[in-house]
Amino acid sequence: MTLAGKHALVTGGGTGIGLAIAKMLAAEGCQVTITGRRQAVLDQVAGDGIFGMVMDVRDEAQVVETVGVAVEARGPVQICVANAGIAEGRALHKTDLAFWRDMMSTNLDGAFLTIREALASMRTTDWGRVIAVSSIAGLRGLQGASCYTASKHGMIGLIRALSEDYLGKPITFNALCPAYVDTPIIARNTLSIAKRASVSEDKARAMMISANRHNRLISPEEVAVAARWLVSPGSESVNGQAIEIAGGQM
Repeated sequence: MTLAGKHALVTGGGTGIGLAIAKMLAAEGCQVTITGRRQAVLDQVAGDGIFGMVMDVRDEAQVVETVGVAVEARGPVQICVANAGIAEGRALHKTDLAFWRDMMSTNLDGAFLTIREALASMRTTDWGRVIAVSSIAGLRGLQGASCYTASKHGMIGLIRALSEDYLGKPITFNALCPAYVDTPIIARNTLSIAKRASVSEDKARAMMISANRHNRLISPEEVAVAARWLVSPGSESVNGQAIEIAGGQM
């Protein structure tokens, strides 16, 4: 089997993990639609099989329209990577409903809408792969980030249920669960942790690094390699799994 010519959809594909996965898929011959909220960011990385489209995963009408246009242009989505998300910690007693709903709308509702619309065309084909980029916080509680943790647990629940729905069919559903990855989110979280914990930015960054079992940040390309395995021949029996990428047992 070859991935050449297959249409892949990667949300949040302009930076970080999404961009690393998009580049990997394009290198394998896929036509890759990447989405994000900033056209300028998408334009910077488009080309060589990568096509940028503005899409806010929180907006149902926009997701329906954008995925439909992408399918019309590049064919049925056969690889769907629900990657778009936000990561921010906040104590529960300081969490208002607006913060909670924005986190859920982006991380969980966004994954649901993306996968639902991708499946509409994927179900008409003879092969498909759905990958949700969750987090190690989808498998355990992350201190100081109850809202984020709940959203990432929900993503894994969605993937596990869908894998049961499609047992015996040529579509698999899996989640990738990385620990701290060296992306722009780390830079933003460094400032947030430093402020909340009243420590220096260097100390805040060191706290995140030490949370990874191998005491270093994970590269986005390491996550992309795991995604490559899930779309490669021989992974057909890997289904409904939450795959840790954390430098050791968590």
